Amino acid sequence: MSSSRNVDAVGSFSQEQILGIGRTGLVVRQEQLAIKLPLKWSTSSDEEVEANIESLQHEQSIYKRLGKCDGVVPFLSCSETATTLLLMENGDLRSYLKQNKVSKYLQLSWFRVMARTLAYIHERRIIVADIASRNFLLDSGLSIKFCDFTESIKLPLDTSMEKADFGGNSIRTDIGQLGSVMYEVIVGEKCEFDIFKDIPPEELAINGAAGHDVIPSAQLLLYNDVGDNA
Repeated sequence: MSSSRNVDAVGSFSQEQILGIGRTGLVVRQEQLAIKLPLKWSTSSDEEVEANIESLQHEQSIYKRLGKCDGVVPFLSCSETATTLLLMENGDLRSYLKQNKVSKYLQLSWFRVMARTLAYIHERRIIVADIASRNFLLDSGLSIKFCDFTESIKLPLDTSMEKADFGGNSIRTDIGQLGSVMYEVIVGEKCEFDIFKDIPPEELAINGAAGHDVIPSAQLLLYNDVGDNA
């Protein structure tokens, strides 16, 4: 089967329709829905499009594992080449922060939802692996939602999450990344979180980021404090 069948190229959509373009996917607006499609440029090979379809289907399996969750963008339906999500009217968190001042009350409300939702995601034996302000969406009431699970890792349901480490990604690196997002919300500046920083290449090749010493303790404390007050 040709990968290009039933997949429209980016150029077939107007700028007004396009909500975002990622590494493997394109999101377009259709009334009050956001439709995620495999990324296809006019120059894309069938192999590239097929890889992007596989990435889309992997993300669909994550949404299905999670089911309904207040802190995750509502997953409505899917096909082999499209994922239908509810449109989030206020866009992504990073863009919103650039244009709006956020009250401390709303910040804390977001942090509570983020922490609760991440705990639930981990309970469902999923490592998000790519937690960033661009991957949170805001609905019309400014409720915050996780989105984009393209890089996420779905583990067997009997996995011990405290011990799980997949290519250096774990629940601890997820928490560190979430702390970076919280920092960005509070301070207004992006905080880089690199799980491989300061790890010698030879150690990384053997152990990944298993030591996780790179996670700032303040981020862990903030996560715990938000969880305790949720």
